[in-house]
Amino acid sequence: MQALTVGRLDDPFSVLGAHPAPAAQGSRNRKRTPMTVRAFVPGALRVEVVVGNTVLGELAVDPGGLFSGTLNLPTPEAPASLAACYRLRVAWPGADGAKVVQESADPYAFGVLLGDLDLHLIAEGRHRELGQCLGARVMTVEGIAGVRFAVWAPNASRVSVVGDFNGWDGRRHAMRLRHQAGVWEIFIPQGFGAQAGERYKYEIVSRDGIVLPHRADPVARQTEAPPATASIVADPAEPEWHDAGWLERRAALDLQQAPLSVYEVHVGSWMHNVNDPEQGWDRLAEHLIPYAARLGFTHLELMPVMEHPFGGSWGYQPLAQFAPSARYGSPAAFARFVDRCHVAGLGVILDWVPAHFPNDAHGLAQFDGTALYEYADPREGVHRDWDTLIYNLGRHEVRGFMIASALEWLEHFHVDGLRVDAVASMLYRDYSRAAGEWIPNQYGGRENLESVAFLRELNQIVAERCPGAITLAEESTAWPGVTQAVEHGGLGFSFKWNMGWMHDTLRYMAYQPIHRPWHHNDMSFGAIYAWSEKFILPLSHDEVVHGKGSLLSKMPGDRWQQFANLRAYLGFMWAHPGKKLLFMGSEIAQEHEWTHDGEIDWPALGQPGHLGMQRLVADLNRLLAQTPALYRLDHDPAGFGWVIDDDTHNSVYAFLRRAEAPHEVVLAVCNLTPVPRTSYRIGVPFAGVWQESLNTDAGHYGGSNLGNAGAIEADAVAAHGQPFSLRMTLPPLATLIFRYQAPTDASSASSNAFAPAAPAGESGA
Repeated sequence: MQALTVGRLDDPFSVLGAHPAPAAQGSRNRKRTPMTVRAFVPGALRVEVVVGNTVLGELAVDPGGLFSGTLNLPTPEAPASLAACYRLRVAWPGADGAKVVQESADPYAFGVLLGDLDLHLIAEGRHRELGQCLGARVMTVEGIAGVRFAVWAPNASRVSVVGDFNGWDGRRHAMRLRHQAGVWEIFIPQGFGAQAGERYKYEIVSRDGIVLPHRADPVARQTEAPPATASIVADPAEPEWHDAGWLERRAALDLQQAPLSVYEVHVGSWMHNVNDPEQGWDRLAEHLIPYAARLGFTHLELMPVMEHPFGGSWGYQPLAQFAPSARYGSPAAFARFVDRCHVAGLGVILDWVPAHFPNDAHGLAQFDGTALYEYADPREGVHRDWDTLIYNLGRHEVRGFMIASALEWLEHFHVDGLRVDAVASMLYRDYSRAAGEWIPNQYGGRENLESVAFLRELNQIVAERCPGAITLAEESTAWPGVTQAVEHGGLGFSFKWNMGWMHDTLRYMAYQPIHRPWHHNDMSFGAIYAWSEKFILPLSHDEVVHGKGSLLSKMPGDRWQQFANLRAYLGFMWAHPGKKLLFMGSEIAQEHEWTHDGEIDWPALGQPGHLGMQRLVADLNRLLAQTPALYRLDHDPAGFGWVIDDDTHNSVYAFLRRAEAPHEVVLAVCNLTPVPRTSYRIGVPFAGVWQESLNTDAGHYGGSNLGNAGAIEADAVAAHGQPFSLRMTLPPLATLIFRYQAPTDASSASSNAFAPAAPAGESGA
């Protein structure tokens, strides 16, 4: 009784509930059994035991709040528990002297809840549906509605559910420990207030008797909106989906041979009015989806939407790996958003963070009083750069937790891909650490073998269970085989961000044109390793924040030259091998750098230069979707060939892009000086007409409108190792893209299932 009163009873089910009365052994009959019933409800006025519509008796109370009594209860039929045999009617003091009465089945009358197979899979790290197994799940047990709570905390001496329904009193609903997996469980009937929408946390007593700060549920599927930190019992209703056709097409499409153009979005700062816990996702769907579709993007990539306590982390320090942030609405609203994206022809990629987590008191740090989710040794478990903790992916349960999280987004929410953040920090034990500040692996090396095994398992499972879904690695080193198949020794990602290309080309574009001849290789160097991985070319949020300025502000020269430089750069990017990613605001050449507390400078679209940039991005995406030579062989060296890569004096580049068909060929030409060049001859492989399909200097985009009247007839003059050549005008600071018009060419339309049917628009938000 003392242990119960002070909240230190480690096995409450051995005391509470109904148990055979010691003095009545042998007096059991077929229909009734003498039982001692105990209920710990401190603060209650009266507790009665009810059978059917009859009050069987009132329980006596001791000063600590333990109610008990011996009664003849109906004998349950095997294998049922006593839960359906009796109910507790509890009277509480109410306002103005009134009484509040609750009537419900006894939480301590239920048998074990999780099956042995569930526990076995949890312990092995192979339970793929943790969102259905752990956490708070609304369900019916033996005909009684309520919520089953389950949490992994193997080193705790006591775990309780606390919430509004029990006055946040950790003594009221202490849980049962399932020793074989270290999982604590309890079923709280609806009659005692446990239902969808209720707030809750776990109160945990460590092995040395310390009551820890209340913990949020690691597997919560819904949370309070920050700065509040409670978990919420999620509505069990499944989302209503209308995307079966999309998922079928996705499974049949190889995105590595399809046009992929990604619009990267920070949800909270795309447009201010989405920061609404009631309507955010619906407002975002109303505005963002048609906008991105009109501009011809194939996918949205959302910076992390998993719940995170600190908005300034942009979501990269999440604590709820199974719950969309309540900043923008409910999980059901997020599912509606994904569904509407699919109906509109847009894929959805989520940034996902398995590398580290914050050390907030309500989170995963020292979850049960021990280093449970993180490494115990700070040389392995602390991220110096971000003051966060590193997941111990060598532990079966932690590895299973993270893989189940990935599957929750891909399977339950139907998202189309996960961009895995900070992969480089996962792969190396000495990442951002000085000598002596890290622990080598078992072979004495710097490679994090646990993370390597985790990433390989993750990618294999995603490929097996989620047809057509992709994984993308943000990996900034030369680790080999990031996108190579696991069975061939690789990590198994679908794509890798090409950080080297991004840094080299941005560095080049920042130089004044007069200095560019001395840095000519910065633009061409990426072609040396372009097929070592399956790359995405990212112009991401990291390049337009923390004093780096916007893409436009990085460009040299006067205002006209800045816009022209950026237009030429985007043209070069869309023509270059590799899939495309552009961060929000860059499509309108936003002048100021991104801030998560702001929003895109939509009024800038009233100015011709910004509107012209938006038009250009829309046309680049449309050209990409319609031109197989620009995407079919992105990851095959047969799809690319330099024509001119050594004209350092004029800062001119020219290259060919090809598809499988011999005449599916494109010529891209970049003049990265402000000097127009006439009669510039460039070799091409075929005679005939070459259509000027895109000119970033077009007046429609804000350029000087210098070009080649829409097409050029090839001359029978050999040049640059090609049998024919084009004599052309190169506009200043511009990229030109020519498509060869084969005499028998019927159509160059793309068969990409993701491309929107309507042409890209040019309007703003």
